[in-house]
Amino acid sequence: MSDSTLKPRSHTLTDGAHRAPARAMLRASGLRDEDFKKPLIGVANTWIEIGPCNYHLRELAQHVKDGIRAAGGTPLEFNTVSISDGITMGTEGMRTSLVSREVIADSIELVTRGNLFDALVVLVGCDKTIPGGVMALARLNIPGLILYGGSIAPGQFEGHSVTIQDVFEAVGTHARGGMTDAQLRSLEGAACPGAGACGGQFTANTMALVCEFLGIAPMGLSSVPATNAGKANAGERAGALVLDLLRRNVTPSKIITKSAIENAIAGVAATGGSTNAVLHLLAIACESKIALSIDDFDRISSRVPILADLKPGGRFVATDLYAAGGTALVAKRMLEAGLLRGECLTVTGHTLAEEASAAKETPAQEVVRKLDAPLKPTGGLVILKGNLAPEGCVVKVAGHNLQNFRGPARVFDTEEAAFAGVENGAIKAGDVVVIRYEGPKGGPGMREMLAVTAALVGAGLGDSVALLTDGRFSGATHGLMAGHVAPEAANGGPIAAVANGDTIVFDIPNRQLNIELNAAEIQKRLATWKSPAPRYSNGVMAKYALLVSSASLGAVTAVPASFSAPVQPGSPSRTL
Repeated sequence: MSDSTLKPRSHTLTDGAHRAPARAMLRASGLRDEDFKKPLIGVANTWIEIGPCNYHLRELAQHVKDGIRAAGGTPLEFNTVSISDGITMGTEGMRTSLVSREVIADSIELVTRGNLFDALVVLVGCDKTIPGGVMALARLNIPGLILYGGSIAPGQFEGHSVTIQDVFEAVGTHARGGMTDAQLRSLEGAACPGAGACGGQFTANTMALVCEFLGIAPMGLSSVPATNAGKANAGERAGALVLDLLRRNVTPSKIITKSAIENAIAGVAATGGSTNAVLHLLAIACESKIALSIDDFDRISSRVPILADLKPGGRFVATDLYAAGGTALVAKRMLEAGLLRGECLTVTGHTLAEEASAAKETPAQEVVRKLDAPLKPTGGLVILKGNLAPEGCVVKVAGHNLQNFRGPARVFDTEEAAFAGVENGAIKAGDVVVIRYEGPKGGPGMREMLAVTAALVGAGLGDSVALLTDGRFSGATHGLMAGHVAPEAANGGPIAAVANGDTIVFDIPNRQLNIELNAAEIQKRLATWKSPAPRYSNGVMAKYALLVSSASLGAVTAVPASFSAPVQPGSPSRTL
């Protein structure tokens, strides 16, 4: 018989004469007597052949499983979905990206509950797999950890390093005649040299750092680049570590605390990370039953300097950060300044402060600044409110110095229409581009606008226009861009009332985003507004649009805690 203390869940699946049918089927999958005596460890893989971010995770999973076996567990690998944002960007397919976060969390939960796993390792890569994996761990609350597949190496083009961001921006440069067909093709062939997630401090690397600062990913293992020889050992160590978590009964609820989430927000701010971190940390907090407000991001970011000189606003990429000393070096700097709660526990069994103390700074590195010489005195994220965004919106201020902007609105009801506006010259310097009906419900799926924002940069308008949307931005976006405007247009938010030529004002110091209309005029316009027909009438997209919350709440489809509607006699039960 097995040791039920190490098989707190799986003994119900595998032990006893009455479980012979289950064991018979598992034997057909390769398990033997000795495997049934060991804890069953789920290895949730987000491998997909479509795109470099997750392409190598099959190989990494083998090393994780080797580590699990060596530590006394029986690994059982399963897969879930992934959507490559970089591939789907600017198309209808991009609507599925944020939706996939919920499907990833749901599917990991289902397989784990269904098979009564004792612990879980989640392998992640592209953007939504990371928060989706953390959300599943928080929801299940069994011993487990996240292992990030690592960043891609930079490409080389005309003597300098490039990333996928350069390709997106080159589209705009090419469109206005600043790059030949041959140059664009050469850049396209060079930008992504192999496996790994997009190289700047875009969404994937931002969320990988979030996991390390949360403590749910072992610091130092996730940040090993995808094709680095040390990644195999990182996988084996992660596999062994999950057995240690099981033996100590350390669950995600002991690690993901309010203080840990605030550490993660501070880490995003200090590295000029993606605005998507706001959306995802709100969702993680929701799954963890931790009170978190969109206003917390501004509060924390305002006291944190930008210390890491990372793309898209800076000079370096994730592999440069790893070579300089890694995320541990960023944490060490921040702890020295009193910007983190160092006592927070991590999956390694050590505190965040203990993990950061082991950082080894490479001499003369330029990626992570000294405390007395930050890139900016305050962090990379600000939250604006006002009569255009009563529930708030998110602006990333890393990478630009604009503090105020006032201009006429150029309104587009789809991303495609806005992109066409860039290409045909309809957008001029001084304009405020408004892209609406792209929110969580209206999209549905809250598409990222990198195709538009990169085209604006490529067209030479990056510093002379502003943009606001109820959709999202890629982590590679830079310039004065306000995303996640809430309430969204599809819910009758004020953004639905904007007309071409209306004056819009960004006031970063006072955290305001306003349209120069009085409240009566806004309400008059909204009184005649009609909600557009849903883009999807069935399937997963329709279900998502029906269930999804506001971006200011994380765009989650979680059942609210207050869900306790009475069941009428003869009606179906609503018990979940």
